[in-house]
Amino acid sequence: MNNPKVVIIGGGLAGLTAALDLVQKEIPVLVIEKNQYPSHKVCGEYVSNEVKPYLEQLGLELDGLGLPKIDTLQVSTQNGKLIEIDLPLGGFGISRYAFDHKLYQLALKKGVDFLFDTVIDVQLVNDEFSITLASKEKISSAVVLGAFGKRSNLDIKLNRNFIKEKSPWLGIKSHYKNNGHPSNLVGLHNFPGGYGGLSLTEEGDVNFCCLVKYESFKKEGDIEAFNQTVVSQNPYLRDFLSNAKTKFEKPLSIAQISFEKKKAVDNHILMCGDTAGLIHPLCGNGMAMAIHSAKLAAEQVAMFTEKPNFTRKDMEKEYQILWEKNFRKRLWMGRCLQELMLHTKWFNLGMYTVANSKILLRELISSTHGNPILN
Repeated sequence: MNNPKVVIIGGGLAGLTAALDLVQKEIPVLVIEKNQYPSHKVCGEYVSNEVKPYLEQLGLELDGLGLPKIDTLQVSTQNGKLIEIDLPLGGFGISRYAFDHKLYQLALKKGVDFLFDTVIDVQLVNDEFSITLASKEKISSAVVLGAFGKRSNLDIKLNRNFIKEKSPWLGIKSHYKNNGHPSNLVGLHNFPGGYGGLSLTEEGDVNFCCLVKYESFKKEGDIEAFNQTVVSQNPYLRDFLSNAKTKFEKPLSIAQISFEKKKAVDNHILMCGDTAGLIHPLCGNGMAMAIHSAKLAAEQVAMFTEKPNFTRKDMEKEYQILWEKNFRKRLWMGRCLQELMLHTKWFNLGMYTVANSKILLRELISSTHGNPILN
């Protein structure tokens, strides 16, 4: 595919979903992804049901996969105060290992082209993108979508503002054999300097993914010591870790996770998913947002490729407006909750307060989740 109409850089949830949407609209697509499928990623693995109808319309049958059906949120303070509440829409549990691979297999079946390589530069010249790969190959394209994740060397090449600032956040993830964690429950548990999420995957394993401040982590030196000394100060996480047996050779980690504001359109590239803006994991909705953003981008690309009077400027402007409309409030709320959770005194006070007001807690949930979306 030497001159594809649309190139998508990155084959994660946003990239694969956008590819499926575009090819369904009969628009040729090439996905450039640096890693072979399947692979694990540092990620919470709870997905809001708001994206389920859309995924099914794209051809992904979820009901036959035996996925955990999650309908309850459990939140605890580091001193053990616990709150449980029903999730209005609910969701399902699935590992990124399985989720990305299922979407990849479906995309191949639907006619999406894939190239496994690393993009090192992208430039728009004379209204056409020139994409340079690590293999020295060059590809031309009319449209480029950016779906290359939380942080990439390509961000540096594109001179994106957020990449210039150091971030204090470290993400750590591992899967564990289930020792009694309920299949319908997603838990968020606070500890000094961070918090961790617990939920089941399609294999029945427990995904434990936590976000920590690097300053807090480096005092302990390694993940095992950090879990024992810091994470285990939360009694629920202490109980989980004391009985847990990991299924990973070693935990996955990613440093310099940035929650700074990003541009949804940068260098004329429509950014999707975490590449456009990362919601804090405690909101439990990052994967749904990535999928929804891919839908919005695909709609604008279709308009640009099919309507002569709909210019590149129109496409970029409309996508930016839609991104702000759908995600700005969620991202802002996520940042507010993040600050609250990391100031232990105020977080504990807040959790004690909402423990007696499920109406308030439901408002917090609804502010970080959307309505079911359709194609």
